[in-house]
Amino acid sequence: MRRASLLLTVFVLLGAAPARANDFFFKDGDVVVMIGDSITEQHLYSNYVEMWTVTRFPAWKLTFRNTGIGGDTSGGGNARFKRDVLRYHPTAMTVDFGMNDGGYQPFNEPRFSNYVRGLQGMADQAKAANIRVAWVTPQPLDTSDPGKTEPSFYNKTLEKYGDLGVKQTAEMNGGVFVDQFHPYLEVLNKARAEAEKADRKYTRITSGDAVHPGPPGQSLMAASILKGLRFPALVSSVEVDAGPKTLPVTKNCKLTDVTQKDGGISFQRLDAALPFFPPEAEGILKWAPLLEELNDYRLRVTGLQKGDYEIRCDGQEVATATADELAKGVNLAAAVLKTGPIAAQVKAVKTAVENKNRYHHDRIFRGVVLSPATVPDWLGIQLSPKEVEEKRQAAFKERMAKMSELDEEVRKALVMKPHTVDVVPVKK
Repeated sequence: MRRASLLLTVFVLLGAAPARANDFFFKDGDVVVMIGDSITEQHLYSNYVEMWTVTRFPAWKLTFRNTGIGGDTSGGGNARFKRDVLRYHPTAMTVDFGMNDGGYQPFNEPRFSNYVRGLQGMADQAKAANIRVAWVTPQPLDTSDPGKTEPSFYNKTLEKYGDLGVKQTAEMNGGVFVDQFHPYLEVLNKARAEAEKADRKYTRITSGDAVHPGPPGQSLMAASILKGLRFPALVSSVEVDAGPKTLPVTKNCKLTDVTQKDGGISFQRLDAALPFFPPEAEGILKWAPLLEELNDYRLRVTGLQKGDYEIRCDGQEVATATADELAKGVNLAAAVLKTGPIAAQVKAVKTAVENKNRYHHDRIFRGVVLSPATVPDWLGIQLSPKEVEEKRQAAFKERMAKMSELDEEVRKALVMKPHTVDVVPVKK
């Protein structure tokens, strides 16, 4: 490869069977509620899960709502389930509690029993409403403590909460168990081991703070959750011969107007999906190749003369590769997310999702649902609790109408467009 920064990789056949669309937890038409504590309320991992899902299935009608509350526990989630879950009439949901439930203390049975009781309460309500549930373990703390790689005492607490409480709840209630604790800890341990080997102090790789990861850590959370939900890595795949030997082979895309061009090949490619990775989270890629693990955007071109080739998308160069590399197949996900029309469309989707979720959080969930009803006495206005609730419900209904418009903006950004792909020799 001539452009290492684009992270083009030759495809290697892996032993494990890839996940398919039919295996994925979310389905076309789903209304998804993501409930949890402050880590959920950050709207990072939840946004990333949503963005990866809608870009992989742009033709699906999907609705996502985040109802995370800072400082909350499973008991709180159970108590507010009707208000913060059932009111959205969801068909699927994710549950991510545990960080606060353990009280940042060594494991003890009374706290753990309360945690499991809260999870089971949510499970009972979800079953009654016919909601599919993905039960997500808490992620470990990423502390800046020097030294060994084994979990700190609170990580041992969180590990038990996941391995025992979350897994048991999923198994007992027919839900999906999602382990994000161990994949996350494995990446932390890799970074810690390197720091130890270099005899230097470990520096947090997930940004944010030990409890609340920044984008790098939350992209790791999202990737672990998606893998647990059997998210399909395939975006689309094209195999084409530069000569008139064989018909193209495609997966999840359509190919038209295939012609020989300038010693290479040109064609129109209409994909049925988009790759995704949040650019603000790129720091995690040093430790975990999440971009390529979750984005298989393949191009294989055989029959080319030896040499170097430009890969252009709508006339814009996005990558270079040798004829040998192209004959084996290359993953263009990192390249097309860096520059060109696909990068521009993914950016537009990301903006639309963030705008929608920011409005819901600020103007509806925090702005109406959780807003205290306080009227200063000097106004001389007295409202009964019933009147307050009536006004709250009216405001909720009015502002939720705006959400339909914002949901539609996301869907408009997801409309797929054909692109002209040229694979031509690099000019000397």
